[in-house]
Amino acid sequence: MIDNIKNDLGQITHESLKHSFQHHLKYTLVDDKFSATKMDNFISLALSVRDRLAEKWLLTQQSYYENNVKRVYYLSMEFLIGRLLTNNLINLGIYDEYKLALEELGYDIHELEETEVEAGLGNGGLGRLASCFLDSIASLGIPGYGYGIRYEFGIFYQKIIRGYQVETADNWLRVGNPWEITRPRSLFPVKFYGRVETQKNSQGQLENKWVDTQEVMAMAHDIPIPGYKNNTVNNLRLWSARSSRELELELFQAGDYLQSVKNKHESEIISKVLYPADHNELGKELRFKQEYFFISASLSDIIRRYKKQHDNFDQFSEKVAIQLNDTHPALAIAELMHVLLDIENIPWEKAWKVTVNTFAFTNHTILPEAMEKWSLDLFKRVLPRHLDIIFKINQMFMDQVAERYPGDLGKMNRMSIIEENHTKYIRMANLSILGSHSTNGVAELHSSILREKVFPDFHEMFPNRFNNKTNGVTPRRWLKACNPELSNLITDCIGNSWVRDLSKIIKLQDHIEDSQLRNRWRIIKTNNKKRLAKHIQDTLNLTIDPNSLFETQIKRIHEYKRQVLSVLHAIALYNRIRKNPGHYTSSRTILFSGKAAPGYAMAKLVIKFINSVADKVNDDSSLQGKLKIAFLPNYSVSLAEKIIPAADLSVQISTAGMEASGTGNMKLSLNGALTVGTLDGANIEIMKEVGQENIYIFGLNAEEVQNKKQSGYQPRDIVKQNLELKEVLSMVQKGFFSNSHQDLFQPILENLLNHGDPYMVLADFQAFCDIQNEIGQAYLDTDTWVRKSITNVSRMGAFSSDRSIKEYAKDIWNIPVNSDK
Repeated sequence: MIDNIKNDLGQITHESLKHSFQHHLKYTLVDDKFSATKMDNFISLALSVRDRLAEKWLLTQQSYYENNVKRVYYLSMEFLIGRLLTNNLINLGIYDEYKLALEELGYDIHELEETEVEAGLGNGGLGRLASCFLDSIASLGIPGYGYGIRYEFGIFYQKIIRGYQVETADNWLRVGNPWEITRPRSLFPVKFYGRVETQKNSQGQLENKWVDTQEVMAMAHDIPIPGYKNNTVNNLRLWSARSSRELELELFQAGDYLQSVKNKHESEIISKVLYPADHNELGKELRFKQEYFFISASLSDIIRRYKKQHDNFDQFSEKVAIQLNDTHPALAIAELMHVLLDIENIPWEKAWKVTVNTFAFTNHTILPEAMEKWSLDLFKRVLPRHLDIIFKINQMFMDQVAERYPGDLGKMNRMSIIEENHTKYIRMANLSILGSHSTNGVAELHSSILREKVFPDFHEMFPNRFNNKTNGVTPRRWLKACNPELSNLITDCIGNSWVRDLSKIIKLQDHIEDSQLRNRWRIIKTNNKKRLAKHIQDTLNLTIDPNSLFETQIKRIHEYKRQVLSVLHAIALYNRIRKNPGHYTSSRTILFSGKAAPGYAMAKLVIKFINSVADKVNDDSSLQGKLKIAFLPNYSVSLAEKIIPAADLSVQISTAGMEASGTGNMKLSLNGALTVGTLDGANIEIMKEVGQENIYIFGLNAEEVQNKKQSGYQPRDIVKQNLELKEVLSMVQKGFFSNSHQDLFQPILENLLNHGDPYMVLADFQAFCDIQNEIGQAYLDTDTWVRKSITNVSRMGAFSSDRSIKEYAKDIWNIPVNSDK
């Protein structure tokens, strides 16, 4: 039987796939069809699929060594990979074969797909982008690796209890992860604390030694990342923390059982949770240690791999490209300098040149509070040698700035890596820009704001380092996998080349006059809405009308993303329908989903606000079902895969100038939703592609936002002039949506009325209501709406992550891409 399984790996037949599945059920899980659970069956299936990945995986890595290729390493604190079964089967090109094989064995592949536990390795757009990029890197045949942390409990599992977000542990590894290969031999020590000792070597030169350190071991866990229907299977390597001393036996034998495992507990806590709350010093230190833990282990692994074929570092930056996904991995710059200087004994000038030529930095934010910085005291205590290196980097840079801009102390202060306030900090964004040969934003507007407003001094000094790489999404997961009916319709219409090259989807435009296409398109959207409606009924016990307009705002909960603006409009719409129900001939369902950071009190209050308004609206029979509001808990990739194909309207209403790019806007448009949004992030580029007539843009632009703030904006003046808005805010203030707790939402009102409305919610309220009225009318014209939906999909070719990665490879990594891939 085992020999048969080995032989079957080279064959893709129904019989070979059935043999493989049954083999793992019997010999790996030691189970049979009579006692196996759904999870047992899923694991057997996953292991069977992994077998088919393994051969290509090994051959891919061997080919990289044989051809001595340049490799790209993508360092990210998050990889929101989602469920992998469907994606792996599609990319291997054997989904239909497995589906039929399982049917012959009496199993439903869709049921097994739903059984998979989603990996808790990310939170939002940052981690999902990283996962789309890994898919594209593999699909383009680029030698690439992802590096991150194998979080034992992810960020958190979100429950909604009495309208409030309640965080519980996301124990996603409780049944193991059948996709990963644990590599105990790939174990690297990571050092913390200690002190720096300076002494002369045998040549009389001063050497710095980092001594008296504490060690944590980093163990590798590998997840295969297959390209789409090619022979490339790349690797995502995640690190878990292990103690260098599992058990203090002497203490254990003396009966001090807790103390005997204290070291193990303190070491392994590093990889327990993504983004531990950092409102206290212990939380800050844990986050800091997490960042250094994963970049230290990753660089050790990268250098180990490089040294297999090179005995010096002369070609390091020609063979290694490291992309920093935001500032979380920025410590890698100081770490590589530490390795080159203190371990490899390379002179400073050469080490710095190698470092700068190796690293590239992607910035994902312009919000000042999101610009990562660490206190000097924390740095000195945890990483004393790296602080010394950063001091020297900064001093040499400040000398260059002073020489080029003599007497300009303001410029020196802005560009310094050290923030000289009452408490001194290390600015990680400044370190990232200085230690990288490329700094890119992720949308045209975002990149221009970085150059002109956030880092103008750096751009002036290093103009060639700044560039734009607009984000993208993989069409394999975000159309072919998540929306199979629509995917099949598109393929029937224009062929399947769009899956590999999304620019080919423009051919749909040639068929827009085909009434059969438009009719099938409408039916598929309705089917997707019915499936989502059933999910909402099953999870929330809320009945919604599949024929209503599905308006979706699904993203991380944050004030600048302005979920509050959507809620205020919902209240206004609620009041209008109550006063004149006969005027509204169509119904609307407003869907929210997203997590708030555990320490972000205002965002958590916004979730309660959404749910309180939803409760009042959904219980009001006078509306005759014409308005429903739902908050879907525990937003995730798999939940997004249910919502996005069903969406009619994509709400992308961040305060102009504050959203870096957004990728949810791309996914929703790719699945036929029309966008209502501000001129922010990638909305601007989507508008250019789909045309102004096929998108709903409203509100202040980025320049107008700044002008309004600088001209003494008074939000109360807006309220005085807008009776509808005044009524909406009065209802909130008087406790209409909070029952006995009248002041519950007072902090939201305070922000809007007394703290300057910093996110321009009230300033954009009327414009949002007006555009929503226009949308409501447009939705009544079904045929025109479907035409706009088809147009949106057909013009999304520019927003493939394949296009993004080709640009990174050409402009930043200097890695060739096969034009046929």
